This record gives sequence, structure tokens and C-alpha cells, in this order.
Amino acid sequence: MEIRYSVCPHDCPDTCAWQVELEGGKVLRVKGDPTHPVTQGVICAKARHYPQRLYGKERVLYPWRRSGSKGSGRFERVGWEEALKEIAARWRVLAAESGAECILPFSYAGTEGIINNAGMDRRFFNRLGATQLRRTICSVAGGEGYKLAYGEMRGVDPLASVKARVLIFWGINALETNLHQALLADQARRQGARIIAVDVHRNKTADWADEFYHILPGSDGALALGLAHVILRDGLADLSWAERNTCGLDEFKAETGRYSPQRVARLTGLRPGQVIKLAHDYAENRPSFIRLGNGLQHHDNGGMNTWAIALLPALTGAWQDEGGGVLKHNSGYFPLDREALERPDLRSGEPRSVNMIQLGKVLTELEPPIRSLYVYNSNPAAVVPDQNRVRQGLAREDLFTVVHEQVWTDTARWADIVLPATTCLEHQDLYVSYWHTVLQWADPVIPAQGESLPNIEVFRRLAEAMGFTDPCFRDSTEEMAGQALSLPYWQEQGITLARLRRERHVALKIPALPFAQGGFATPSGRAELRSEKAVQRGLPPLPAHRPLLEGPEKKEGCHLTLISPPNHHFLNSTFTEVEALTAGAGEPHLEMHPRDAAARGIREGDPVKVFNARGECLLKAKVLDSVLPGVVVASGVWPLWAYPEERGINALTSAREADLAGGAVFFSTLVEVEKR
Repeated sequence: MEIRYSVCPHDCPDTCAWQVELEGGKVLRVKGDPTHPVTQGVICAKARHYPQRLYGKERVLYPWRRSGSKGSGRFERVGWEEALKEIAARWRVLAAESGAECILPFSYAGTEGIINNAGMDRRFFNRLGATQLRRTICSVAGGEGYKLAYGEMRGVDPLASVKARVLIFWGINALETNLHQALLADQARRQGARIIAVDVHRNKTADWADEFYHILPGSDGALALGLAHVILRDGLADLSWAERNTCGLDEFKAETGRYSPQRVARLTGLRPGQVIKLAHDYAENRPSFIRLGNGLQHHDNGGMNTWAIALLPALTGAWQDEGGGVLKHNSGYFPLDREALERPDLRSGEPRSVNMIQLGKVLTELEPPIRSLYVYNSNPAAVVPDQNRVRQGLAREDLFTVVHEQVWTDTARWADIVLPATTCLEHQDLYVSYWHTVLQWADPVIPAQGESLPNIEVFRRLAEAMGFTDPCFRDSTEEMAGQALSLPYWQEQGITLARLRRERHVALKIPALPFAQGGFATPSGRAELRSEKAVQRGLPPLPAHRPLLEGPEKKEGCHLTLISPPNHHFLNSTFTEVEALTAGAGEPHLEMHPRDAAARGIREGDPVKVFNARGECLLKAKVLDSVLPGVVVASGVWPLWAYPEERGINALTSAREADLAGGAVFFSTLVEVEKR
């Protein structure tokens, strides 16, 4: 038995270190690395199934060219040289006819490895002059909301959260999507802390918590402002700290005066007493820790929701306590030299850009049109909203689509050329986390399977095929990692690439109390209760509750708000190719409250049609009183073959933009349901 080490590359905050067991050069098991300060030998069930994904029948091992109609899934095998020659030839013709802006790269977080996520690919498309993609599908609205408060994505070191006396999990099902934060919370609970969950869905984390606050979709910001109202009204704020370290305090006091417990109860579905109790439990039990999730930002008001919640520790002075404060993302602790990595200087001009969540509209309406799509690190046919329009665009016979993938996804079926991609066990990369504060490096554990290649190598070869002679296209993974870590910050941390490769993972030196004296990266240097940046972005200067365009306060024909949280067995659309995991997940279903089901003549197990003006999806009904009346829940992201008629939940969701940064509004979706 041989033991080697790697890092989980998937879009998950835990960024676990792996211990990989091999025999005869083949991966037998993947376990948690017991030497990693956060992983501590524990990984999720999905990652433990990685050998089945690595060697599964759905793995793409060779280049393929479409031999049937678009979407038929019929392909013939070709060699790498032939595939690259065809891609380069088609792109040269398209660029000559329409300009290189007719070519669109589409990627997201299929790997969190820095080099294979956003490195040589950005150089290539900058040099080509392709249309730029604004990558907005996950966390940008909440990220920008958090930055309105604090200026950058830095919060509590999660390891310090074990010292908290109250831990609030807000809009995050941590047991399924941030396992190690849940383990840290359990450790705090054994020391006397209480765990509180706030969510629109009674999930595993809600049942695990000591208390659960079940709120209406899109009302998170209203609840936060109601808590602020009680904290200020009842003398629970640390006004001495707030006066020194916030700006806009008097205006914020006046604004939150409008959010009485009675009004907030109407907006959230809670009782006034619950609003008061939560405010007191939070403010009176320091250190107090808030773990902010992604769910609450996937609304029309997602940025505002995040801004409002993030400000709570600025009122109570929780930043003065080790383990106190809020944690949304900690990516700000990992500053990388993005210009050196991505080389925007290679552009000959300023190309147009498009929002990734509007891919359907981009492929069907944009002028001049997109004539070629290159997909990597993503599965847009399954994960992008307004799915019917996305599929309409992918079905265009005049769209030349290339997909670089590890497995046969829904998107790969629509490709003209499919290229085989390596997994994290087959290539090198540098890994940061957007939750913990440990930098990591991984070398290959096994040789590349079949003829698969990593992103960096494919773009090197495409650059050569296109005749790009710039020296940067010859950089190795190690050279690019060194460029990423070239900022003075890394010298101050004492971290070099040589040390990282030797030690595999290095914890950053983070102050125990980074914001005890304020010093935030905002224009004022303070936590901003009032923000001029918000005004510049079309928002009010102070956080406020705004009703959803589709939600409990605005029903307009469809009467049920659809929530589509992550499925316990999958990670977005990844791992749906592992038979054991899809078998464990069962089949796609819709959770409904008994009152809503009875009003529609629906019983447990009935086939139902979920629909709105954008599309429809066929599911099985689950009737549960753990769902709020007026809300229905369908977890995703299932592969399209799992649905009758191959239409998934995203056939119902809108490509409308959230209030900040063009973020997605998956959970601001009104539907109706009828028995089939």
C-alpha cells in the first residue's frame, strides 16, 4: 500500500486535504489528511467516492468529434492533433469574419485549483480578444454586500469559532456544505455554546441546531434589521466601540427604527417574541459568531440581505472577541497577483463582456452573435438559470461548441468537440480556501488517465495552434504559481513555493483579533452602516428590506416560492455521475406543505408538474409539514436524464440579476404545481 497526498478541488469552502491510498498504481481509497489543521482526517461521503468518479464509465478519456445531430450524444473518437487543428481552423475563420468577440469562454469553479481555474485560460482568451465572461453565478451579490460593510472578504478565522458562546448558521446547511465548520461548532457546543440556525428550509443543519428560525424566502435582511432594532432599543449595543469604528450610526439607528418586531414578524413569518429573543441571545452571549451562507444571496435582494446581516457584530462589538464576528468568505486572506496570472495586458482593446447567468439570452439574442462557445470547469446546460433558452442556444447548428470535461455532462452532449480533462489526482495545482486560512499544494498522485490533459496544457497547445508566440504561454504550473505568490504579502507570511511544495499545506499567520480596533478596508476605514458605494451602485445608502420581484410579497399568478438547495449527495452537478451517490439520492422530488398539497389535490408520491411562464419540470411530491406554507423545495442539481422529459429545476429559474454585481436569483422563483 502506497500513501500519497492531494487536495479536494471542488467548489466547497472546506478545501480538504486528502490522503490517497494506492495499490499497483491505482487509487483504492481517498481519506482525509490527519495532519491538516482543519481537515483533521475527516472528509465528506462525496469525496470518499472519488475512486468511482476517477475510474467510472462516464469518464471522458479521449478527444471526440460529434457524429450525430446536436444533442444526440453521438461522437467519434479523434486524436488531439486533429481536434486542436480543427478548433484553431474554425476560430481563425470566425475571427476573420466576425472578430474574435464572437468566441465566448464559459467556466466557473469546476476546480478551485488556482492555475487550472484562472490562469493560462485567461491569458489565452485575453490574447485572442474573445468576449469576456462575468462569473456571477454563485457568490458575487453576497460578496459585494459584505464588502459594502467591511471592504474586503476577510472575517473570523474558523478555527477561532470554537471559542464562541453562540454560533448562528444563517442561510447555510453546514452539515452538508461546510462539514468542518459544523464539527468546530460541535466542539464549541461541548464547551457550553448554543447553535442557532436561520434558514428558509428545515434541513439537516436546522434539525442539528439547538434552535431554528424558519423564515420566509428573501426576508433575511428584514430579520437582520429587526435584530439591529432590538439591539439598539434594548441597550444591547456596544455604542462605545460602534461610535469609534462605524460610520453612519445615527442614520442607521433611525432606519432600523422602522423595523419593529411586529413588522419584522409579518415580513419573516416569525413571531415578534422570536425576533426579540434572537436579538438578545445573539447580543448577550459573546463571543458571538455568524456563519453567513450562500442561500440568502440568491434572491433579488441578496446583496442587501448580506450587508444587513454582516453589520450585526459592528453593533455589538463582537469583533473585539476571539471567535467573535462574522464569516462570509475568507478569500481576502489569500491575495494573489492576478495580473501576473491572467495577463490582461495581452488584450488589444477592451472587449465586450456578458453575464454568465444570462447565457441563454447571450446565445439566442446577442448581436453580433456568439458563434463559438468553449466550456470548461462548468456544466451550463444543467446549472445556468432559464434552462430552456440555454438549451435553445446550445442547439444552434451554427454554434461551434467545444467542451473540455472530465465526465460526460449534460453540456458535453451538445458539443461539437469534447476534450478529456484530468482530475485533481492527475495534475499539479495551488489551492486557496474561501473559508479556512491554509494554503495548499498538490502534485499528481497518478498519471493522467487515457489521453486527458489539464487546462493549462490544453491552452498552451491552443496558443501554439493559433500561432501565439508570447513567452507567457510556455510557463509551467510551478512558474505560474510562483507568479501568483509574488506579492510582498507572501514574503511577510514566510511562504515560498519551495516551502509549500515541501510541507504541502501552510497555515497563514492571521491576527487573533484582526478587527478589534476596526481598521476595515472600506473608504472610511470603518464598518459602513451607511455606504456611498451602495448609492453609486443604485442602492439606498443604508440597508433596507426590498420585496422580491417573485416571492411571498409579490405572487402575481404563481403562488408558491421555489427553493432549490444543494443535494446532500452531489456538489452542484458534480458527482451525479457516481452511481452509488445517485442511487442514494433516489429521484428528484418536490417537498410541499400539507395545506398547499391538499389545496391542489396532491398526495404523497403523486407525480406533479411544477411550472411558470419560463418552463416546467416533472417531479414526485413529498408532503411534509417541515416546509413552510407557500414554499416548495426541490434539491438539485440532478442530471437532466433523471427528469421525465429531461427538463430540470433550472427550466423554472430566472436569469434576472440580483441587486448587486449581477448575481443569480435562483431562490426568487414563483411557480405553480398541479397533479399530473
